[in-house]
Amino acid sequence: MAYPMPPAMPPRPRSAADVTVSVIVLVVTVRVVGVGAVLGVFSVAFLDHCPPATCSAEGAVAASMTTVVAAGLVAVTGVITTIVRLALRKPAWPFAVGTLALCVGAFFLGAIGYIAAVS
Repeated sequence: MAYPMPPAMPPRPRSAADVTVSVIVLVVTVRVVGVGAVLGVFSVAFLDHCPPATCSAEGAVAASMTTVVAAGLVAVTGVITTIVRLALRKPAWPFAVGTLALCVGAFFLGAIGYIAAVS
């Protein structure tokens, strides 16, 4: 015996504020990662004089490139998570803001590592 299908539930309403904040923060995140990547590459490219007694060129390269890769992976993961949450109509702005904060934190820690390597 076939049972009738229950009526479909209407989708949750989409929050315009959530979408707006999420998109703006994600755009800022992508720009921050892009600028950080360029600055990371240039900081290594123009490391002309690095006296071996006080400076580690390998450490500077490792700090810069690790930072760029880590921030890129965090950004990609955060963007995907935020987009999925937006598609599911769940609050997404905390994930977008968290992604931005983690990327900025990664660049801050990378700058500390770079300074420690060249000082």
